[in-house]
Amino acid sequence: MTVQAVPASVAAALASSERLEALDAARPAYVGPDADFTGIADLAAGLMSAPIAIVSLIGDRTQWYLARRGTAEVSASTDNCFCAHLLTGTGGPIVVGDALHDKRFCRLPDVTGKPHLRFYAGAPITHVGQVIGSVCVFDTAPRATLPDDASLLHLQQLAKLAGALLLAKEESRRRAIANAAITREEQRQASALDAANVGSWLWNIRTGAVVANAPLVRMLDLKPGAPLKARRIFSAIHLSDRRATVAKLRQALESGGEYDGMFRAAATGRWLLGRGRVHEWDSDGRPLMFLGITLDVTEGQIASERMRLLLRELNHRVKNTLAMLQSLARQTLRQTSDPAAFMEAFAGRLHSLSEAHALLSDHEWGSIRLMAMIQAQVRPYADDFDGQVEIHKDEVQLGPDQAIGLGLVLHELATNAHKYGALSVPEGRLVITARVVEEAGHKVLNMTWHETGGPPVTPPKRRGFGIVLIERSLDKVLGSSVHLEFLPSGLTALVRVPL
Repeated sequence: MTVQAVPASVAAALASSERLEALDAARPAYVGPDADFTGIADLAAGLMSAPIAIVSLIGDRTQWYLARRGTAEVSASTDNCFCAHLLTGTGGPIVVGDALHDKRFCRLPDVTGKPHLRFYAGAPITHVGQVIGSVCVFDTAPRATLPDDASLLHLQQLAKLAGALLLAKEESRRRAIANAAITREEQRQASALDAANVGSWLWNIRTGAVVANAPLVRMLDLKPGAPLKARRIFSAIHLSDRRATVAKLRQALESGGEYDGMFRAAATGRWLLGRGRVHEWDSDGRPLMFLGITLDVTEGQIASERMRLLLRELNHRVKNTLAMLQSLARQTLRQTSDPAAFMEAFAGRLHSLSEAHALLSDHEWGSIRLMAMIQAQVRPYADDFDGQVEIHKDEVQLGPDQAIGLGLVLHELATNAHKYGALSVPEGRLVITARVVEEAGHKVLNMTWHETGGPPVTPPKRRGFGIVLIERSLDKVLGSSVHLEFLPSGLTALVRVPL
């Protein structure tokens, strides 16, 4: 027998984009037998005294069975589907007493062949006004007496129940997916905060309970896993900072503005920066939840304090240097009335101070190595530094006053050697010896500057500014001294600097 073709109106309804969109919105991820719908199929079968009952969803080509009774099938083609005709109806049920004598169904395979269906009653499952499925019953025996209106109404109610259950399950599934995504995001954020050592906390103002992550617990040296109250958090703040921190929190609560405060942890003394604001209010506008983060800013505070100390030291040094420059300028000017000679002498001394300042600045005004100072002050005045200058030394760290004073001494000695002494001729040699000795329990640097191979030396008839500068450049270093010996073979300077 020829298979009955699906009417054009039914085919159009099956393929309707609006209907398929409604179906997709309600269809579960897995479309197949679901125990939650079995009770509806059983009720439908009992209501109509029918051996076969099905709860289904209707796609464009397939009818999927969510629950069935009296058949082992889990799906059917819409070409062999009674329920497809519900799509073109008025939204009410369809009842067929004998499908063999109904032109809509008489040539369907399930009618002409096994299981030889005859009786059918089906009610549509709808969503947003579109038929997406059905609750239906079958019998292999025809029925002359059709179900009454009350029975059909109950069948419709079962279809509505199936639709509501379908939507509830789908909503629950989507909610579970969303919650899982939120949970993953929360875990990701928590891991990021933990990795970045950012403390986070949520304060229930009404109960006083605080939920805190692991970094905050570590920062405040609290017991891991123990229930936290606001009082316990406040007591973990350093006593000197506690009152100000609580006052800032109270102000943020009253104003609804941001809390931003710096404080120290009582147990460790580390500096922490807290920020937060009211996250939730009750119906009367009173704050309920306060959300915040806490950062360990100890390293930044140390760096900031170090910078302040450095600036104070720099300010002090600049004042001293300006005073020294004024004195150098006056003394240099007294020694010569020639502007060119003045500029040459003064510029050299200014460059010496600049070199010492640069070295100290590179070391944040802490200390610099003696070798670095010697090279910076002597190398510019030696045509062959490696060949003419011999250095024997103990490695010494010089403080700011020692470095600036000794730098001027070395500069004056080097310029004098370049103009008149051992560094003025290729065969001249300079030997610098610097040794650290213990004197009365204190370390002292004894440095000898000895020139040989240069022009013969005669003692000066008067003490010029250069000599005075050499002898007095270390005046700020208590216990220091510079002694010059004008030996015929070359100038010798004996420098003593307490360390």
